[in-house]
Amino acid sequence: MIEKWKTLNSQFVFNNKWVTIRQDEIELPNGKVIDDFFIIVRPDIALVFPVTPNREVVFVRQYRHATNEIMLELPAGGFDPETESAETAARRELQEETGYVADRMIKLATLYDNPIKDTNKIHLFLTENVTYSGKRNLDITEDIEVELVPISEVMEKVYRGEINVTGTTTALFMGLHFLGHLRAEG
Repeated sequence: MIEKWKTLNSQFVFNNKWVTIRQDEIELPNGKVIDDFFIIVRPDIALVFPVTPNREVVFVRQYRHATNEIMLELPAGGFDPETESAETAARRELQEETGYVADRMIKLATLYDNPIKDTNKIHLFLTENVTYSGKRNLDITEDIEVELVPISEVMEKVYRGEINVTGTTTALFMGLHFLGHLRAEG
């Protein structure tokens, strides 16, 4: 039977607004002790798959420094689940990054983003019939272009590698399946 690890000691070794790292001393079920197991403490992420009345998906194109790439993604952002709900964060991120607003959100899933070393979850939402308000509010690190892609062309972009961010691709597969644009092959 699989057993959980025992935390013997835990301390924050780096903590600023960009990253928080915790060092845990753990005891494995076999009795071995590891004193330098590092955990990245990250905020949860709300990600939204927005579809316009014209059946276009609202994407954001932005630079991602860790990969040194400009990437096509669904609107998303971090939030603290102690102070804001995932749905509220999804609505906020959609408007801040794209200028679009949503009436009704459908929760697709809550998943662990990277449970090997990260603490956060990613909350995936789908919303249809988003409307453009024109009001954006970008962070200092955000230089975002909004790109509308016909829903019928989205999966081709995934298969060509033009869309290659895990949370975005997961939301696309789940959302397109929910909308009936993606059927299980059997």
